[in-house]
Amino acid sequence: MAKTMTFAVMHFSIAFSVAYLITGSLVVGGLVAIVEPAVNTVAFYFHEMIWNKIQQADVASELGKTIQAAGENYALRSM
Repeated sequence: MAKTMTFAVMHFSIAFSVAYLITGSLVVGGLVAIVEPAVNTVAFYFHEMIWNKIQQADVASELGKTIQAAGENYALRSM
């Protein structure tokens, strides 16, 4: 949990610093520091959902190949 918290502090600090340096506004820097990580968190959630579906498809494909190879192996031994 400590690692997560220090990463969050770092993320907010970087977002604030970059926005402040670009705009010169403490308000804009503060808003970006709050909004950007929140949007990033939501985007990450959907990224993980898509990534998990891709991995599941890969696992299913590999499983299908393994089952097919096992069936072919069995058919050759049966002859």
